[in-house]
Amino acid sequence: MKPYKRIFTIVIDSMGIGDGPDAERFDDLGSDTLGHIDDHMPEFDIPNMAKLGIARLHPLKHVKSPERILGYQLRLAETSVGKDTMTGHWEMMGLNITKPFKTYTDTGFPKELLDELSRRTGHKIVGNKSASGTEILDELGEHEIATGDMIVYTSADSVLQICGNEETFGLDELYRCCEIARELTLRDEWKVGRVIARPYVGRKKGEFKRTSNRHDYALKPTGPTALDALKAGGFDVISVGKIKDIFDGEGITEAYKSKSSVHGMEQTIELAEKDFHGLCFTNLVDFDALWGHRRNPEGYGEELERYDKNLGVLLGKLREDDLLLITADHGNDPTYKGTDHTRERVPLLAYSPSMEGSAVLEDAPTFGVIGATIADNFGVEMPEGTIGSSILEQLK
Repeated sequence: MKPYKRIFTIVIDSMGIGDGPDAERFDDLGSDTLGHIDDHMPEFDIPNMAKLGIARLHPLKHVKSPERILGYQLRLAETSVGKDTMTGHWEMMGLNITKPFKTYTDTGFPKELLDELSRRTGHKIVGNKSASGTEILDELGEHEIATGDMIVYTSADSVLQICGNEETFGLDELYRCCEIARELTLRDEWKVGRVIARPYVGRKKGEFKRTSNRHDYALKPTGPTALDALKAGGFDVISVGKIKDIFDGEGITEAYKSKSSVHGMEQTIELAEKDFHGLCFTNLVDFDALWGHRRNPEGYGEELERYDKNLGVLLGKLREDDLLLITADHGNDPTYKGTDHTRERVPLLAYSPSMEGSAVLEDAPTFGVIGATIADNFGVEMPEGTIGSSILEQLK
């Protein structure tokens, strides 16, 4: 079998397909992101995902599999101890995360951390709780504009987020404060996975809007990944969306920030029209941020329908020596209790126009299958200590 010249890996952020084998350990038994979205949709129009076999992996009431299904499908379980974005993506590229990242969802950040952050930045701090980005702005945006105080908050993820109005607080000042926060939260006692700058515009409640000038300050991966192996081998590693932030730039050769999940797919389609040799790695975050955490199954389903239309365009752009991999990094069941991610299996849909076969493959125990398969295709060695086995030979 000849190797593929280009591999497009698309992460539908949080699209789990049913509780994982260890879901009980995470108190997530019964979670099912895709299934419960399907239950809440009067109609569910995702013909391209159906064509790629999604209903082979998860029976859906409103989505029927066509007679001819393209490519291969399998379910992946997560090995690592977390169910957050960084853990999921890092495991895809071969890392087994054995120590979970700290979260401050229930408690807020320690007084000692906030006192030091306030002293170093020169801003008083308000917020310090878990909240959605829109809710915290409606509550405290006017106060921040009037006083210069700094909104700090968290979520179900291991994150410290800082809001700043682009006109009154200023982007440069927001980024400066986030860099200080990142330095402080590298300490073991306060360590979080990401510090996120959350710029916004508007002057009063109900008019605030977050902008695309978000910036994530992530931890560096715990070791070299498939991305590093590809880059060292001279291959292109193109990031679309927040992939570069998730890996703190490690192993990335070219990066594109996305304004939305629709924009991320449009960027991926544009890249499919260009010539490169290597990996295009895309994250579509809106599914998680806008719909999963906000427990809106209908919004999530409609976002999937918009994605599916662009998926159809992308399928038409694929070349004979391209491979498309579609997956997710965790679950976020919009019908489930709380607002946290859910411990679920995720799909892996694999398709190339050159494929002659089509089948459901055996479940895999790790997301690391993805990185191992990509590395195998490009003939590079996975770094020592990584996990996952290639399924390249099964994709015929």
